[in-house]
Amino acid sequence: MDKHLLDILCCPVSKTPVRPLQTSELDRLNQAISRGEIDTVAGVRVEAALKAALVTTDGRVIYRIEDDIPVMLPEEGIGTTQLGESL
Repeated sequence: MDKHLLDILCCPVSKTPVRPLQTSELDRLNQAISRGEIDTVAGVRVEAALKAALVTTDGRVIYRIEDDIPVMLPEEGIGTTQLGESL
């Protein structure tokens, strides 16, 4: 992801900056998705594994990246509390 774009992106709700999800974090999230344990903030089940994502620097919300475009819609966020331990 372009460094300049990453520098200006933030959570649309809390205005917290975001960072790319690390490989180990993405793997953990995708394992939970495959077990059917992950919903968006809007309550919609996440069915497909993510190839890339951003997470707020406080580790509370994940936003998926599709075709190199961050999906920064509040209702599309994924709360990290569903993963048990923090990221």
